[in-house]
Amino acid sequence: MTIVERTREQVRARPASPPHTPAPPHPQAPARPEAPLQTEYRPRHPLDLRRTVMFQRRGANDPTMSMAGAVIWRASRTPEGVATLALTDAGSGVVRAAAWGQGREWAIAHVPDLCGARDDATGFAAERHPLVAELFRRMPGLRLGRTDGVFDALACAIFEQKVTGMQAFAAWRRIVSAFGETAPGPTPRPMAAPPDIDGWRDIPSWAWHRAGLEPPQSKTVVRAARRGRSIVRAVEAAGDGEAVDRVLVSQPGIGPWTSAETRIRALGDPDAVSVGDFHLAHEVGYALAGARTDDDGMLALLEPWSGQRQRVIRLLAAGGVREPRKAPRLHPEDHRDR
Repeated sequence: MTIVERTREQVRARPASPPHTPAPPHPQAPARPEAPLQTEYRPRHPLDLRRTVMFQRRGANDPTMSMAGAVIWRASRTPEGVATLALTDAGSGVVRAAAWGQGREWAIAHVPDLCGARDDATGFAAERHPLVAELFRRMPGLRLGRTDGVFDALACAIFEQKVTGMQAFAAWRRIVSAFGETAPGPTPRPMAAPPDIDGWRDIPSWAWHRAGLEPPQSKTVVRAARRGRSIVRAVEAAGDGEAVDRVLVSQPGIGPWTSAETRIRALGDPDAVSVGDFHLAHEVGYALAGARTDDDGMLALLEPWSGQRQRVIRLLAAGGVREPRKAPRLHPEDHRDR
């Protein structure tokens, strides 16, 4: 009996459908997976892909970034739509990139910027401190990349205001997973791009509370989203870091720390310093002077590298220079049950 004959026998043996009962719809064939847009990027400088790009990840469970084996996955919102980008160090100075989604062409075009192509270390006087010189020698591939996602970087920085990283990363994960857009492509785990500007503005108050973000931060994100497009245009038109600061700190709830963090992530600013950070001054003081200091002391220590201060900070962090802990970790308060 042929396959067709067996099929006919099965159809004849199947009980008739009740009168006036429509037959079940014919199952549709699964959609063909979208073919990625692919390219190879050959930087003109040494590149440590992982240290450069994974700096943008906000916690181990960030829904916008993941690393599976040797592949870095990033979901982002571009001016042309959501995109998923996969980056692999193929060796011999080659980075392979593949992108899916409406924004894939933009994502592919911006791979060099994400990998630090616009970062210029010319004139960086690493020799002014032996530790900085040693770290600069050991990590020639550490670049300061940029995402050009101004509002996403701003929202992420607001999440991190005056709370522990653990609290901020958890709230970021919950909000983006619930209100972001599902990342296209064969991601290694479910991933999402952040909401668009209107999406940030429309998140209900109960969702912020359930995510664990304090009201001052959630209200600041929503206020910023109401003027989000004008903020982005003004930042993109600003000529330097000071001009960007003037744009951002003019917004309610946004101070120098939040502005600096936005400049670092979105624009790859080599001179931005996050003044007001709970740990940064202590760490810089310990690394460069052997003792913790305050913000004024940190700025004095970094002054010899004016114009390249963020590069020093990134080198110290990537080199694992940390002040020894002398007290138990802070146990963050969870306000969601209030």
